[in-house]
Amino acid sequence: MQTNFTPEQLRDPATARANEILRSCVHCGFCTATCPTYQILGDELDSPRGRIYLIKDMLESGRPADERTVKHVDRCLSCLACMTTCPSGVHYMHLVDHARAHIEATYKRPLMDRLLRWTLAKVLPYPGRFRLALLGAKLARPLAGFLPDKRLRAMLAMTPKQIPPVSRNDDPQVFPATGPRRMRVALLTGCAQKALNTDINDATIRLLRRLGCDVVIAEGAACCGALTHHMGREREAREFAAANIRAWIAERNGQGLDAVVINTSGCGTTVKDYGHMFRATPLAADAAIVAGMARDISELLESLQPKASAPEPLRVAYHAACSLQHGQKIKSAPKDLLKMAGFEVVEPVDSHLCCGSAGTYNLLQPELSAELKRRKVTTLAAKKPDVIAAGNIGCMMQIASGSDIPVVHTVELLDWAHGGPKPRILANG
Repeated sequence: MQTNFTPEQLRDPATARANEILRSCVHCGFCTATCPTYQILGDELDSPRGRIYLIKDMLESGRPADERTVKHVDRCLSCLACMTTCPSGVHYMHLVDHARAHIEATYKRPLMDRLLRWTLAKVLPYPGRFRLALLGAKLARPLAGFLPDKRLRAMLAMTPKQIPPVSRNDDPQVFPATGPRRMRVALLTGCAQKALNTDINDATIRLLRRLGCDVVIAEGAACCGALTHHMGREREAREFAAANIRAWIAERNGQGLDAVVINTSGCGTTVKDYGHMFRATPLAADAAIVAGMARDISELLESLQPKASAPEPLRVAYHAACSLQHGQKIKSAPKDLLKMAGFEVVEPVDSHLCCGSAGTYNLLQPELSAELKRRKVTTLAAKKPDVIAAGNIGCMMQIASGSDIPVVHTVELLDWAHGGPKPRILANG
């Protein structure tokens, strides 16, 4: 694709990167075949190729974002299926992230949009605030029908029936290996996950300790920055990310650190991109080190080769989170681990398509999200599983809200197979 940025524009690192990405696009349209929003809406501007044209025009002209461009960029899930499909290697993620930052800086949204986005940015990354918000939403659910905005109704609908108590395992500390020590790893405990499902981190810690890992919950580490990053709120996202980088580098330079383990795949995609996020800053070197140490829990477990045996025969429908299969290019590891543990693993048709969660997407685009959820739940249920497994809390909440089939994190099943407790939702069912 030909571009026409001025030398002055190209002095900005973000614009220079956008130019590289735009010039790699050859207009082939392969991306339209795997884009979930294009599959639903059939509008070229709701495909990656269409959004690329809109973003190119906006950035080249240097003009503020307009309503039309914002509408179609907002509809993008950032599922990154287009990057898996693209034969030219177009790095759509960096392009759309830059576009969102430009929109945030130049476009004044309607008042309700601004209030909703501000609330999400000030609540979701903070587990304490999020927990209070969940309690309030739980009380307000009977009044959902009276709310005028469908997005507010969607937020109440996503509130879990049970809010787990705070897990003290998420506090800064070190969990020593229970067997021969093989590694020292830091665990990103997440933000929303600590309020929504504490069992995931608990299972991760138990399993890693049994496999010979000292597990560090680093002082100062918190939200990865993904939630604010994908809303174009770059300053807030970088503040979160910088705190994590400093916390993990301090551990690495102290008692040593072999890996940063992440059990929420959306967070993993972001942490692995810290090197790019801070490439033109004084934190560039440390950010690149952290990005290089980042491992999804399935990646680390694959290297540790756990020997396990399924306590019960279970048919597991595996949902491949977009951030895992497209963002991190991890496709077989979770399934292989479940199979090695003795579970029967099945996959739905169109496993490459998004469930509609996508961070805050299910809250800000409830109609599109609901249709994607309906399609995903239908294909998963068609496999007649005993349980659905996924590697991302957002996907788990999204699918569980539309299905009666129990939904667990992959690591909960692996922990159980390796001597841990039966996942709570299966034990109570």
